[in-house]
Amino acid sequence: MNYDYVVVGAGFAGSTVAERLASQCRARVLVVDARSHVGGNAYDPLDEHGVRVHRYGPHIFHTSSPRVVEYLSQFTGWYPYEHRVLASVEGREVPLPICAGTIAALYGLELGPAEMADFFEARRERPATVRNSEDAIVSRVGRELYETLFAGYTRKQWGLDARELDASVCGRVPVRTDADDRYFSDAFQAVPQAGYEAMFSRMLDHPNIEVALGERFEDLPKRLHFDHMVFTGPIDAYFKNCYGPLPYRSLSFAFETHRIERFQRVGVVNYPGTEPFTRITEFKHITGQRHPWTTIAREYARDTGDPYYPIPTRDNREAYAKYAAKAATESRVTFVGRLAEYRYYNMDQVVASALRTFDELAERRVA
Repeated sequence: MNYDYVVVGAGFAGSTVAERLASQCRARVLVVDARSHVGGNAYDPLDEHGVRVHRYGPHIFHTSSPRVVEYLSQFTGWYPYEHRVLASVEGREVPLPICAGTIAALYGLELGPAEMADFFEARRERPATVRNSEDAIVSRVGRELYETLFAGYTRKQWGLDARELDASVCGRVPVRTDADDRYFSDAFQAVPQAGYEAMFSRMLDHPNIEVALGERFEDLPKRLHFDHMVFTGPIDAYFKNCYGPLPYRSLSFAFETHRIERFQRVGVVNYPGTEPFTRITEFKHITGQRHPWTTIAREYARDTGDPYYPIPTRDNREAYAKYAAKAATESRVTFVGRLAEYRYYNMDQVVASALRTFDELAERRVA
């Protein structure tokens, strides 16, 4: 049982690095994943009713990176999908991110781009520095819109007030002065035509790759020999929490299937109010699947469970820095991905990071 590389995790980061090493370097690679499937959190099986669902919440691929699109397109065709989100506010559904339609729905005002800019300018606050996520929103659109659309949702999603989170969290949400109600503005927006699971299966279908599912890296047999490990799981878990556990936000989902073709107007509706769930996803909007029934998922944020999101605060960054310094001393292990780098990456950013990691490993291999 000799391998050039062991890759821990069969999600975007691990599958990308494993495929590149096997196909470009002719390396023998073992991929292990504690779950029973490939694809990580993007796993999208058919449910018992034949509706394709995203088991771990909605995954909409979007990027402006030609390299990432070119790479993944080797393993999948694409179903074009532009994501639209509504927020349920006191019985009304208003577009997110904030755009002309949001202001029309909330205030009954039909404003052009210049008038929208004036509307925000009259309401926005001007902190000396944008220190946190609350500042990131109120400095652009003012406190009323922040309280209506962001404060409650952020508190439910993260278990923290927006003022406790890095500005980058709410800073990711665009604010528009025109009528563009798409959630993302990237040049490329789509989902894999046959699903994420099929794409990952093709990525890992290489004679130099062996996949072991339902296996934890801690339980790898002692007789296993490899030259290098690529680790995509939680970095604190790798080091047995020697500096204490890093905080992550987890999720749980309540799936429902209805004997109707459509449950809601768009793929995702956010609930920033007092409801216990943060959003409802209807997957057929995203996948384009035609089916007489539809499946939805109510999403609940949790403190415990599988790690989904690193929680971006200053204290957590400082705690991660200790692990990053320790990781730098591991000559036979490379850490890559959202959990391994403790970064709130989008999917395309994970792939881009994994491709850079492959470049470094390939260069080292040649040297």
